[in-house]
Amino acid sequence: MPAGMSKRSALTFILITLIINSMGIGLMMPVMPSLLTELTSLPVSEAARWGGALSVIYALMQFLCGPTLGNLSDRFGRRPVLLVSMFAMAVDYLIMALSWHLVILFIGRTLSGVAGATFSAASAYIADVSSKEDRAKNFGLVGAGFGVGFVLGPMIGGFLGEYGPRAPFYAAALLSFINFLFGYFMLPETLKEDNKRSFDWKRANPLGALKQIAKYPAVRTLLLAVFLFDIAHYVYPAVWSYYAEEVFAWTPGDIGLSLAFVGVGFAFVQGYLIRVLEPKFGPGRTLLIGLCANLVAFAGLAVADTGWMAYAMVTFAAFGALATPAFTGLMSNRIPDNAQGELQGLISSAAGLSMVVSPFVMTQTFAHFSGPDAVISFPGAPFALAWLLILASMLIALPFMKLKQKHLSDATASERENPAE
Repeated sequence: MPAGMSKRSALTFILITLIINSMGIGLMMPVMPSLLTELTSLPVSEAARWGGALSVIYALMQFLCGPTLGNLSDRFGRRPVLLVSMFAMAVDYLIMALSWHLVILFIGRTLSGVAGATFSAASAYIADVSSKEDRAKNFGLVGAGFGVGFVLGPMIGGFLGEYGPRAPFYAAALLSFINFLFGYFMLPETLKEDNKRSFDWKRANPLGALKQIAKYPAVRTLLLAVFLFDIAHYVYPAVWSYYAEEVFAWTPGDIGLSLAFVGVGFAFVQGYLIRVLEPKFGPGRTLLIGLCANLVAFAGLAVADTGWMAYAMVTFAAFGALATPAFTGLMSNRIPDNAQGELQGLISSAAGLSMVVSPFVMTQTFAHFSGPDAVISFPGAPFALAWLLILASMLIALPFMKLKQKHLSDATASERENPAE
């Protein structure tokens, strides 16, 4: 660990960075409909289509550029990539705050998707400063930061939105710029000079990065499990609001309260609980617990007919958040230190692709089984589909769940011979 900042301080800084980044995203959620109606002069129902298109362009940029930024962090270090990302996010929010046309808003979201290296570079940073035994629990900081930001962002955004739909964007820009300045003066580099490697465009893209990771069959298999898990998990932002209104007749306030409950649960599980459970059970068994909790949550939500049942199942969903850092830990421990950024970029790319696939599939499934024209009324169908995806993810990852932590040399040697080890 470089002088000037202890490992705990470095992890604290990364947590703050992730919280601020997530807050920036959450700040704009309450006012995005108002801004879109202002820019398009369309009713909310029609403007929502443009909101979906903005989400897709952001996810596509994440998918295409995640490996590039991850490879850049392996070549030049984590610090410059994180700093550029923070500065670019500040510029992005300022562009959206000043947008006078829908095209400008799309430019801003494209930039934020391209520069969205915060999570992948932060994960590589965590891998640099963590022992292999501590990686899975420390990766929980990524989810914890998102959870806290997910709670605080919409609350603050709703308050600032009273001063106009652009006020939260100015606040997000200011937060991102302050974080950039803090990182510029305080953030050390964690990637050792002898672990840096040359940048190659052939591997700095989703297909190229996947080809490189294919040298490690276990990681390739786990990536498929992660991809299916992500598609299932993104059912929440895709249909939760529509599902809650259709099934429970919740108001926007009720929906916002439930989302805050989700954020608190995720922050607790990934910020604290995994640090207690993972050292006792190891990443494999922790992953199994997380996936089982998701199966319970999705099965319950598929048939829930009262609000208290939904809250009970959301509690299981929070425990399901154990799966994400456990997945990341299992994969990170099987990759050399000079390829951590590449792996995290590929994970980010998989998440970006799932963010494109899941909203379309889940909303279409919900529409088909909901409303007065539905042949079969089953508004919980998207959660039933998510249950099947989690089950598939579990079956794919099952061979890795019973293993204790292995040193990288043992793991990589054995997996080349037998991918299930």
